[in-house]
Amino acid sequence: MGDTESTSSCPDPRGRRPDDDFQALLEGATAPRPPAAPECPFCELPQDRYATLYAGHWILLEPRVLVPAHTVPPRRRWIITPAGTAMNLWDAEPLPGAMCRIPHRIACPRLVPEDHWPWVTALRQYNSDRSRRLFDLPGEGLPDTG
Repeated sequence: MGDTESTSSCPDPRGRRPDDDFQALLEGATAPRPPAAPECPFCELPQDRYATLYAGHWILLEPRVLVPAHTVPPRRRWIITPAGTAMNLWDAEPLPGAMCRIPHRIACPRLVPEDHWPWVTALRQYNSDRSRRLFDLPGEGLPDTG
């Protein structure tokens, strides 16, 4: 017995497991790979990009946001390992006082919100304002005076 049905008969030379791509997609580890800029493809705000435990997959985490893990729903809690890799805690119950990072996709002002928590709604609004300040430059839409 064992888990022979889900393993490949020949290992992938890139070190990927058969379900890495699917799991990465489920967890939102779909960030652009280096050397592309670590910015959201939807709102274009710069983010913190980390490699994940899924070979060849990266995640964008909200920059400078570290929150108590017990306030974040399961499967949205990310920690950075000592090796600098992002790891999703899935359904693991956080230890008292544990802090975690959140994926940018739940706070992106251009994506449909997937959850409705007051602090993420506020963060999404902050990002929307920030995005407008960065990309709605003065002079756009002004009448031509020339």
